Amino acid sequence: MRPSDLNPLFAPISSLPGVGPRNAKLFAKLLGADEDGGEPLVLDLLWHLPTGLIDRREQPTLSRAVPGTIATLKVVIDQHRPAPPGRSRAPYRVLCHDETGELTLVFFHSNRKWLESTLPVGETRWVSGRIEDFGGALQIVHPDHVVDEAGFAALPLIEPIYPRTAGLGGKAIAKAAAGALDALPDLPEWQDTAFLKQHRWPSAKNALEAIHHPVDPAASGEAGPAWQRLAYDELLAGQLAVSIVRSRVKKAGGLSRRGDGHLQAKIVDALPFSLTASQADAVDAILADLAELTRMLRLLQGDVGSGKTVVGLLAMAATAETGAQSALMAPTELLARQHLRTIAPLAEAAGLKAAILTGREKGKERKAILAGIGDKSIDILIGTHALFQSSVEFADLGFVVVDEQHRFGVHQRLALLAKGKAVDMLVMTATPIPRTLLLTHYGDMDATRLTEKPAGRKPVTTRAMPVERLSDVVAGVRRAVDDGAQVYWVCPLVDESEETDLISAEARFDTLKGSFGDQIAVIHGRMSGAEKDAVMARFIDGGIRILVSTTVIEVGVDVPQASVMIIEHAERFGLAQLHQLRGRVGRGQASSSCLLLYKGPLGEIARARLNTMRETEDGFRIAEEDLKLRGGGEILGTRQSGMPGFRVVRPALHLDLIEAARDDARLILERDPTLESERGRALRTLLFLFRQDSAMRLIEAG
Repeated sequence: MRPSDLNPLFAPISSLPGVGPRNAKLFAKLLGADEDGGEPLVLDLLWHLPTGLIDRREQPTLSRAVPGTIATLKVVIDQHRPAPPGRSRAPYRVLCHDETGELTLVFFHSNRKWLESTLPVGETRWVSGRIEDFGGALQIVHPDHVVDEAGFAALPLIEPIYPRTAGLGGKAIAKAAAGALDALPDLPEWQDTAFLKQHRWPSAKNALEAIHHPVDPAASGEAGPAWQRLAYDELLAGQLAVSIVRSRVKKAGGLSRRGDGHLQAKIVDALPFSLTASQADAVDAILADLAELTRMLRLLQGDVGSGKTVVGLLAMAATAETGAQSALMAPTELLARQHLRTIAPLAEAAGLKAAILTGREKGKERKAILAGIGDKSIDILIGTHALFQSSVEFADLGFVVVDEQHRFGVHQRLALLAKGKAVDMLVMTATPIPRTLLLTHYGDMDATRLTEKPAGRKPVTTRAMPVERLSDVVAGVRRAVDDGAQVYWVCPLVDESEETDLISAEARFDTLKGSFGDQIAVIHGRMSGAEKDAVMARFIDGGIRILVSTTVIEVGVDVPQASVMIIEHAERFGLAQLHQLRGRVGRGQASSSCLLLYKGPLGEIARARLNTMRETEDGFRIAEEDLKLRGGGEILGTRQSGMPGFRVVRPALHLDLIEAARDDARLILERDPTLESERGRALRTLLFLFRQDSAMRLIEAG
């Protein structure tokens, strides 16, 4: 049960003074809907933290005011100069002075009545805003604040800057955040007292107040003690949650699945290459897990093209040797069908039947597949989200492989595990994950890393080139196609957008079609599954030489003949995504190249990304660089998935705290597994504050 004094924080945001139904909709755009799709909660606003501060403490006389700086000035109002009649676009000016100089306040699209009542002639007012030099005279355009002496006493001299959305200004957000702080009860202390003293951190409530109502920029910023305290709270809540989930999964018990190896041997014999040493080690680790009486929960991470699918297939074969079935879940239909093309012939060589189930299989075909998993004639079912549906019933599901886990939410993962008895799980990802993020987001799993590429994988030459040299690029593609090469040409959008100058897949296809005719085709996410399949089949068969695409081909697409990758507007992509795209080439016998087309001038981060891509193909080094440049949530795609992103933690500043949080969580649960001690009950409050309710339910369920 949630502590009753937290109930005001779990009230809808419209319960706050001054928010109301209209603003609640705007706050839903800003903060996201609640888990059940309703309006956000008061608690969500507490964690909507400022991205910067405005320091208004500088209070010079006008003779000492410095243009380009923010200043708070005490002035006397002298004269109003409205815009001349018929010139509504001309500014409204208010002339002011102090004993040392003069100042003009400038307003556009102004309300005369409001200005006359706010800035009455002859009265003293405090104004705060950015000082500008206009023709040798000082002015402030649209002051941020205009107050009298009484208002000045309440003016925030250090003002937080909140992320905003259209229609919702900073003042409305700050007022609502103040209301959320008022709803915050006194909180029990869940951190170890000695640990707090060592770091000189404030209490959680004082930390929130210091950030939302800053008094000292150094103490309230992201590197300051208040923010550090809350970042550690968030990391500890996350580590506690994954530790609780892990202990309950282990406690639930599993079945020992110990095969005799005969099906695995047939698959290994059918492979056109030998397993790498790290593939063999990964298989051994998985087989050891399967033989245990606890459930397996293992993460297999490997760089692009390191052979994860074969490892997963050998584990599925080991499961089949014990008489149980396996399922492989992929995030897209394109990737699911790619897996089927890889797995089906190898499974057939071992006498196993693999099938696919996506939203496209309907009618008799779907009935036959459902019957096949019901009577055990299908050993391996590959699919997308369609596998979660209640109509999908396995006779004996024993093993689940989830590809690209970060694209699925935890609830989806659990829904699939519920379709069998004591199901073992292997999660595969082609996004190499830095150690700190591994602990944060996959702390409930044992991790195995594939460090080698299969024999025959060639290095990819990577170059960057400005988009102004497009004609040279097209000429180079013509030469490559004439020599028998196949080319990917990736664009960031499907079709043209008025808001952006990014080239679209459709537009680039149209411009290149004149040069390449029937040798070129386009593929993107808005096409139907059948349309995408038809295009990919022609590309795989060599009928198409150039495939213009969006990032729909980012993961899993395997066309060994393709040897040239062109990424347009490469400066707009993240490092991990660029690396994934580059991994589509270099899979065959031909020498391969990747061309990063960029539009200048490049910012510092974009230049660093392109340099890293030129310097290395090591996905793990690239992931570490990406973490430094972008932060953790972005790398794992958490903004688009069910996986929790950080609300307080800033990876570049706070991930060094993760080890301490993990060790603390482990020690807490060893001493107090049901969180019944005084600190344990306080930690329950922490879990609720960071919405780790699922972990709480597991504790209650025992």
